[in-house]
Amino acid sequence: MKFALHGVSVWHSNAVTQLRIARETGYTGLELLPEHLFRYLDNGGSYAGYRQLMEKYQITITCLNALKRIGRHQPEERATMLQEAEKLCRAAVELGCPVVQIMALTELDSLPEARRNAILRENISAIADIGKPLGIRFQIEVVAFTAFNSLQQALEIIRQTGKDNVGVVIDFWHLHAGGNTRPDEVAAMDPSLIYGVHFCDGRAARPGEAWDEWVQRNYAPGEGDVDIPAWVSAVRATGYDGVWSPELLSPRNWEHDLWDIAAGCLDSMKACDLH
Repeated sequence: MKFALHGVSVWHSNAVTQLRIARETGYTGLELLPEHLFRYLDNGGSYAGYRQLMEKYQITITCLNALKRIGRHQPEERATMLQEAEKLCRAAVELGCPVVQIMALTELDSLPEARRNAILRENISAIADIGKPLGIRFQIEVVAFTAFNSLQQALEIIRQTGKDNVGVVIDFWHLHAGGNTRPDEVAAMDPSLIYGVHFCDGRAARPGEAWDEWVQRNYAPGEGDVDIPAWVSAVRATGYDGVWSPELLSPRNWEHDLWDIAAGCLDSMKACDLH
């Protein structure tokens, strides 16, 4: 089992500081946001320099999170999306990172299910083919407030693509708030299809309330409606022994000391007997 600090949890920081925070608060990995990485590179940083810092702090990059809006299907938009995939894969290779996260947002929600699934199959297959020769795997995150929001939908797309470098991330909030996945479905999974776990809390949108992650996820572990012990038990029942990353998407908590945020996130996982 490996613990990776999630870049979202320390949103108001930079890619360099995140390595130091991770090291000093007890993690061995970092789930890095591309916007943090590319901001560093655009302002004088280099991959070589970042690798030196990774070595200094003994932190590996476990995932680049994420390639978003993978349902883009109009020719120019799709070409741009695939260019973004290539850029992220090149970055992953530079940092020795094995996994890139991919996710659809609401770009496909107005389409019939069959058309939506056909686009996802085609695009995910193309993304997988970009990463395959580079040794890069892709974890699908289903998103609670979209039409593509259940574990079974993701697993069926993976089955249909037939790509052996595509799996899922088990994100507690997205699966809970999406309302279409039960912990026992996770417990029945082949662990080889789980590429990561996002340990997090929150709630679903209330009746009449617009979806807004900065509202519905503004909870530290134990404060929201997610049955965290049930999801932890489900993942552990599979035999999965990979990366666990606490994802604290919480504007209220983001204003705390960055080191305290990271340490508190790790403590919340250890309180669930993760070690």
